[in-house]
Amino acid sequence: MAAGPYFTQDTFRFLKELKAHNDRAWFARNKGRYEDDVKVPALRFIQDFAPHLKKLSPHFGAGPRSLFRIYRDVRFSKDKSPFKTHTGIQFRHDRGRDVHAPGYYFHIEPGQCFMGLGLWHPDGGTLRAIRELIVEEPALWKKATRSRKFTAALEMSGDSISRPPRGFDPEHPFVEDLKRKDFIGGCSLPEAFATSPALPKELARMFAAGTSLMAFLCKAVGVAF
Repeated sequence: MAAGPYFTQDTFRFLKELKAHNDRAWFARNKGRYEDDVKVPALRFIQDFAPHLKKLSPHFGAGPRSLFRIYRDVRFSKDKSPFKTHTGIQFRHDRGRDVHAPGYYFHIEPGQCFMGLGLWHPDGGTLRAIRELIVEEPALWKKATRSRKFTAALEMSGDSISRPPRGFDPEHPFVEDLKRKDFIGGCSLPEAFATSPALPKELARMFAAGTSLMAFLCKAVGVAF
């Protein structure tokens, strides 16, 4: 583990200032700060987190591509701000390119840090597979989302539809879960969590609380956990 913290108040200071000056000229003048206070610490954290991730599951990877680019894709957005004002780190399943596989995520933003795991906006086939497994194995779903280990650290979040999906029992005991469009377990975190030298160990502990959910989702979509 590194002797000092990965992210510091300089990380949050840069992101705050970027939000106030989200233009290419300002970023060009401050690119060195981005490299020193955001990108390099993030890559160092990802490298040090890799052994912890392998203990959670051997089927997820931690590498340079785990760090999301700071440049926004503005082609289809009304908001033409060129830069993201947060840092996102995602640990993808080794089948992530081929299927909508579950993943782990860590978000660093002034006043809005959080971690999450699971599936965000799965496609129609993946969504149906998850719903069908909830119906087929309700006890397994209950263990995945209602266990003391899960609820002590995480809560389910994401979008839902207003009515039960077609073809599913509207009286099912987990009908509210069948309505989900996202299957994400996560929680908000203080900035101090991100600036702790123990970040890899502590984030791994948070991710471990969602192991049963990740195993359930991997089973539903037919990938190894």
